[in-house]
Amino acid sequence: MIIRVRTNIGVWRVENLDPATATPSDVLAGIAATRPHVVYERPLSSDPRCDVPLDASTALSSQGFGHGSMIHCRVDASTCAENTAVKSLTDAGAAAIGGGSTTDADGKSEGSGGGGITKRVIGKDGSIRLVHEGCSIGSERGFRKGMLPLRDMKMAWTLAEFSAMDEKYNFKIKRQDVSFVGGGGLHLESSAVNDFQSYLRRFQFQQQRFGYLYGRFVDEEGDDDKEEKKKDEKPSGWGARMPENERKKVKKNAKVIVEAIYEPPQEPDSEAAEGFVILDDPNEENVENLASMLGLCRVGWIVGHPPREEGFQLSSAEVIMAAELQLESAGGIEPTPFVTVRVTVGDDGNVVVEAFQVSLQCMEMVAEEALEVGPNPGFCYVSETFTAIQEGKASATVENNFFLTLVPINGYQSDTFVSMFPKANRAYDDRAQTHDEMRRQLSKSGQSGWTFVDLLSDFALLLYLCKFLDVGTDMPKICASVIDRENVPLDDGYKIIISSMAGMDGSY
Repeated sequence: MIIRVRTNIGVWRVENLDPATATPSDVLAGIAATRPHVVYERPLSSDPRCDVPLDASTALSSQGFGHGSMIHCRVDASTCAENTAVKSLTDAGAAAIGGGSTTDADGKSEGSGGGGITKRVIGKDGSIRLVHEGCSIGSERGFRKGMLPLRDMKMAWTLAEFSAMDEKYNFKIKRQDVSFVGGGGLHLESSAVNDFQSYLRRFQFQQQRFGYLYGRFVDEEGDDDKEEKKKDEKPSGWGARMPENERKKVKKNAKVIVEAIYEPPQEPDSEAAEGFVILDDPNEENVENLASMLGLCRVGWIVGHPPREEGFQLSSAEVIMAAELQLESAGGIEPTPFVTVRVTVGDDGNVVVEAFQVSLQCMEMVAEEALEVGPNPGFCYVSETFTAIQEGKASATVENNFFLTLVPINGYQSDTFVSMFPKANRAYDDRAQTHDEMRRQLSKSGQSGWTFVDLLSDFALLLYLCKFLDVGTDMPKICASVIDRENVPLDDGYKIIISSMAGMDGSY
């Protein structure tokens, strides 16, 4: 079993864990084998903020983690130098890499388990690695590219053992016919998407941008579904490329309701594979806390991009990012309704909005690091360690569309949330998040049927308020009123405080 550990400096893989008995302690031991001096600032946790630590002595399987699952931690980057000296080889053929060496006057060291000599190598990023000079990893004699020769793994092999090992690195590419989203499809809040695409129009869709979708996963015949079934039946016109016969194939499990979009700090970068660079987000914790208070969770992501030639849906970088996010949502290589939405402009100048998921096989290949970004963004390139088999032949690339399944989109107008307030992290926008904008929005109270709470029920506005009100005591009460206005009226004290912040006089 493989577990991936997302840290503040990258993602680490810990391999050859027993799927039935492995614990977080085993993961830590696996990390220590290659990075023996890591100092953990936050423990191994199930959530990106590391607020929910894992039980170190309880099996990962009992905590909901399986092959390909992602767990999280924070580390001191200065303590993460990698030691790549080979320590021992398991019967399964994997190298366990560790320390335990003694250093001589020339800066070389005697390896404790692999024989031969190791030497220190300083990388371009300043990291220090101990490289085993006698190790044949990555040589032409290796079992596969980047691996040891068979004889170095194990002295004697049977045909069955060799075939079983070789099969682990082969993927027979198969198209997945339907997504994991239920027959209700994706219910995309119209005003939120319109606001997103309007910002992209400021740059004629020549810059790529992404955001996270917050909403709910709802069973096909859940309470929300019964109340909203009629108004959600009409298609929005978005996602119209899905054939009718494909719509009928979609399994009826969970539909996805999107209520809000949050765009984290980012910079457009045409040289980056994704088309943008993600920056550190000081609001990350507030975003997740606010979503939880409102009964929302991350249900997908949205990416806007320049026009592409017909048939080119998502780039390889976007496919891999979608797979990473689905893996994180599912907690491993498991079905999840988590969706990917793309927004662009067609030849006629009209906006094009389509929704996808990547297949379970794509998730597995990304978890195994078998897919890479290459020169042609319309194809995922297969790592030289692995083999992709298409139509009975080995292929060095896989067309992105083989990994994509279409998700039907329905128009949706939220009864709870509005999307009026300026969005955070936008450069060159004609509106910014200010108290004046808050006054402009909230002053509509009492007009055209708007109430104060109606206008306050804006994800971007509530996130803005998190900067000035206590997130632990004030915001939960305000959010409770937002999601249950009939039974939890907003306290007059909060109305006064918020109105005063906005510089509003008179009634509210």
